[in-house]
Amino acid sequence: MSKLFSISSTYVVMNENGSAIPVPVSATFFEDLEQQFGDFKEKQLISHYTFTQDWDTWEMHPAGDEFVCLLSGQVEFILEQVSGETKVQMSKPGEFTIVPQGVWHTAKVNAPSSMLFVTPGEGTQNRPL
Repeated sequence: MSKLFSISSTYVVMNENGSAIPVPVSATFFEDLEQQFGDFKEKQLISHYTFTQDWDTWEMHPAGDEFVCLLSGQVEFILEQVSGETKVQMSKPGEFTIVPQGVWHTAKVNAPSSMLFVTPGEGTQNRPL
């Protein structure tokens, strides 16, 4: 039997076997994920975030590519690559980018924005801008 969820209050962990596990969003969400899924090996997180300000960190996902889809607003994704920074401007709902595995990235928010992410969570790293 299927149940209805909202991506604003419940994210989804996709297991290596293809099963989907709804996880309620809370103030302790990331601690809850670690308790329930450990190192997140071979799992992906489907999540939704709303941004009103530029990101204050870079992040990188060593376990795979990240899918990022703009639902509303305007965001410029900045990818730090060997050849220099690549900027990807997303301004229309439904536009998406794929952040390659191991590439550091951040975002500049040009208008309040909502985005959907599919993230290989294992080993995710962050560093200040």
